[in-house]
Amino acid sequence: MVEIAKLFWRRVVTADGFVLGEMHSAEVDTNTWMVTHFYVSLNDEATDALGFEVPFLGKVTVCLPVSTIKGIKETAVLNKTLDELRDLRECKAR
Repeated sequence: MVEIAKLFWRRVVTADGFVLGEMHSAEVDTNTWMVTHFYVSLNDEATDALGFEVPFLGKVTVCLPVSTIKGIKETAVLNKTLDELRDLRECKAR
């Protein structure tokens, strides 16, 4: 087990090596007390590559289901490529 706060601000990389940004926060199902989603603050390159508008101030944050994460050590590595993330309907900006 790991304290969830230790996962935040880790770099997030797709399966094909594209750096998306940093893990920002998480969503917890309070019925099961399990983490269901992670919020990732996209860098400008990822924002553009995923088709979002780069904001004047701040960052675009997307919600990724836990099932998209292959593993987390120093970096969170996804099991999806950048192209697969474009088609992921659960990946939403906020």
